[in-house]
Amino acid sequence: MTRPSEPLHKALARDTTPYLIYILLVSAIGPLHFGYHLAELNAPQDVITCAKERIKAAPKTTSNISSTLPQCIPMTTDQFAIVSSIFTLGGFIGALATGPLCGRYGRLHAMRLTTIFFVLGPILESLSPSIPFLCFGRFVSGLGAGATLVVVPIYISEIAPPEGKGMYGSLTQIMVNVGILLTQTLGYFLSRDSMWRIILAVAGCIGILQFVCLAIVPESPKWLAEHGQPQRARDILRKIRGRKADIEDECAAWNVDGSPDDIAEEESLLNARPGSDSSSNPKSNPPTPSAGILSALMHPGYRPAIIAVIAVMAAQQLTGINSIIMYSVSLLSTLLPTTAALITVAVSALNLFITTACAPLSDKIGRKTCLLLSIAGMGSSSILLSVGLGQGIKPLGAVATLLFVASFAIGLGPVPFILANELVAPEAVGAVQSWALAANWIATFIVSQFFPIVNQAMGGKGRVYYLFAGVALVFGVFIAWWVPETRGKRSAEEVWGRKEARERVE
Repeated sequence: MTRPSEPLHKALARDTTPYLIYILLVSAIGPLHFGYHLAELNAPQDVITCAKERIKAAPKTTSNISSTLPQCIPMTTDQFAIVSSIFTLGGFIGALATGPLCGRYGRLHAMRLTTIFFVLGPILESLSPSIPFLCFGRFVSGLGAGATLVVVPIYISEIAPPEGKGMYGSLTQIMVNVGILLTQTLGYFLSRDSMWRIILAVAGCIGILQFVCLAIVPESPKWLAEHGQPQRARDILRKIRGRKADIEDECAAWNVDGSPDDIAEEESLLNARPGSDSSSNPKSNPPTPSAGILSALMHPGYRPAIIAVIAVMAAQQLTGINSIIMYSVSLLSTLLPTTAALITVAVSALNLFITTACAPLSDKIGRKTCLLLSIAGMGSSSILLSVGLGQGIKPLGAVATLLFVASFAIGLGPVPFILANELVAPEAVGAVQSWALAANWIATFIVSQFFPIVNQAMGGKGRVYYLFAGVALVFGVFIAWWVPETRGKRSAEEVWGRKEARERVE
């Protein structure tokens, strides 16, 4: 906890231990996979689809990594759009399934499950001989990505120091950007002949690494406390914060009875023989039931939060960020034919830098302020990008692209992943996060599937970005009206201005 008059950076330095850093980095490998798979087809698109043998000028060489697999897979623009967007279908299903799963069985078990998909999916992708095979591999990878974007933000929020939830919550988007930068960089060097298969296979190696590293990552203390294990929760939190840290305020915020008598009672119950009757003890508290997806939607106390997170997640995608992440090479090739792939790498690096640099911003000026600044910047940059591409003004097109991505990194990138855990009570976080990520994946599918089609139908030359500017205006107005500020609020009741105690979903 922050002491009176203590600067934020000193409080964070005091509460950040090597073990906490390890846990954060290992858990955040999941979002890295999302960014990696999201952008993995961007640079090698023309090579994979047999349109080109390589994306940049180089001495003529042949690098075929397998004599049994085809060097490329012929496909049309519409077929490539399906291959790209099938990833979002897997993500949608994974997101819906994981909320109740991580609520019932724990955050750690859910994260371990995602690594299976992160290994299997890349194996299928890298060995694909045809479009259906490649689609199936992308779908499996999407299942893992959808699941990880539900559970990891929840887990990070529950283990992060209270005064730094916004900054540490940004780690999700930071690692997404690391994944994007990694795959764009590999794509710049390996988008030739059949070397594109290595780009797809690297993700499987990262999945194996995460599975091994998760062996010493603990379950969320907050989840354990909510599920009748307050002593184990306190022990884990003490290990995460350090022996000298004051954890009493955090434990009190769990709203469970952690008095010495009840802790001793918990230990006796855990050590009781199978079949012994613990129900006769009137003081034993059953675990708080987790809210289901439909029950959370129907509950009047949770519905405003669901609307808020759906709006923010939809805004994150429908303002057009993935048109740059997934299609920037082909989009900018008409304006900058020789440097489009290199500019894409620079854009990814800028996105990572700005997101990291602005990580503390939501804790200083507020989540809502960051969102509105971000939307305003993206809307303005969309107009500039339309003009630059339409009029063939190369410097304006390049600068507008960088401003567009930088504006995204300020708010719409990191903040949506923070909100679900701050807008509702713990028992509904999983369900609300599932609704949020389901909306995110649907919006991602819309952009990934229809951006090339709509861009072509509007005559190309960036006119589609006028549409993105209009969408940004609509979402900006709605978020300013509906979404509350969560910075500095201790509970969902305080966020929404409710005085009554929260109702539990039975």
